[in-house]
Amino acid sequence: MRTFWTFASAGQLTFGRDAIKEIGRMVRDRSWSRALIVTDKNILEAGIVDLVANPLREAEIEVDVFDEGEAEPSVDAALNANDRAAEFKPDVIVGLGGGSNMDLAKIVAVLHRHGGQPSDYFGFNRVPGPVVPVICVPTTSGTGSEVSHSAVLTDSINKIKVSTLSPFLRPARAIVDPKLTVSCPSKATAESGIDALTHAIEAFTAIDSANLDVPTGEPTPYCGRTPLGDLLAQQAIALIGEHLRTAVKKPTNLDAREGMSLAATLAGMAFSNCGVAVVHALEYPIGAAVHCSHGAGNGLLLPYVIRFNLPERPAEFRRIAHLLGEETPGNSDEEAGEICIATIEKLKRDIGIPERLSEIGVTQSQLPEFAKKSFEITRLMKLNPRPPKEEDLLKILKDAY
Repeated sequence: MRTFWTFASAGQLTFGRDAIKEIGRMVRDRSWSRALIVTDKNILEAGIVDLVANPLREAEIEVDVFDEGEAEPSVDAALNANDRAAEFKPDVIVGLGGGSNMDLAKIVAVLHRHGGQPSDYFGFNRVPGPVVPVICVPTTSGTGSEVSHSAVLTDSINKIKVSTLSPFLRPARAIVDPKLTVSCPSKATAESGIDALTHAIEAFTAIDSANLDVPTGEPTPYCGRTPLGDLLAQQAIALIGEHLRTAVKKPTNLDAREGMSLAATLAGMAFSNCGVAVVHALEYPIGAAVHCSHGAGNGLLLPYVIRFNLPERPAEFRRIAHLLGEETPGNSDEEAGEICIATIEKLKRDIGIPERLSEIGVTQSQLPEFAKKSFEITRLMKLNPRPPKEEDLLKILKDAY
């Protein structure tokens, strides 16, 4: 058993309004000269690509743009992006957009340096060495991919989302400019925001680092709950409780956008070290099957997984209720846990997150297969504070249906 924990993040984080104006200087100072921007057509049409490309060109950096990114990107999308990289030969790759574009940029950075197929790197610790440097620039506030060591693709053949996890996938630079999120539609703002909340809650309630079943000396993608992760996750939860509704309903409110940008980044730091667990494991096959967004799937499942985990983390769920604005000093642990769940359910209703699997196209006949596929993601099962059986996962899904 481990008696220590570690913490890692992006090589450098630049945060704040107009931070994107620094990208040209950052690239020039590292002596990079050819930047491939990996993004999508919505970001291009919103004019955000120019906000990134222009400072780069002013710094005499040659720029090319791959704008065929897609939501929940497929293996084919990664191969197409890598074809562009092979033609342009970048020495830095900029992931611009939501988590999907940033993850796509990370995969391209692996393929362009090491070759092969995306599937060669699925899982943990299969990237053999440093990749092409990546700069992540989020335009949503949710995934935390700008500071994480993971990239998720959709395996269309096996109908499941798959992660590539490696220390080499941590971005060399992260630039978080809240002003770039103002044009994010309300639906995407809600879904990415509830995703960030899920990250923070799963990190804050993960199995303690000292209890994680990983032999000393063996590498692990996540180290379990830690004191530093607790600090980051709690601040993220409080910021989301304060700002998410406003960001959804008043998208030009820069204070709310800044609060959510910070929350997403802090949650990304927390979960990419401490880990995520059953919520994410259940969402992977569901999202691949019905093509809901990752955030919507996570947000839908979150209250049902909390109810399963309540017996193992009563103090933590009481604390989460408090961070979200509820007081529970006179309530029992069970009552405080139910208040926590009710508070999250109200937040979901207020911002339009679906509450039942049946609402997003799931059928009852799919539930056993979802439970089976989720249970096989052992790295996430080990991180859950209450060890689940496959039948527990099936019950959660039935409750959520």
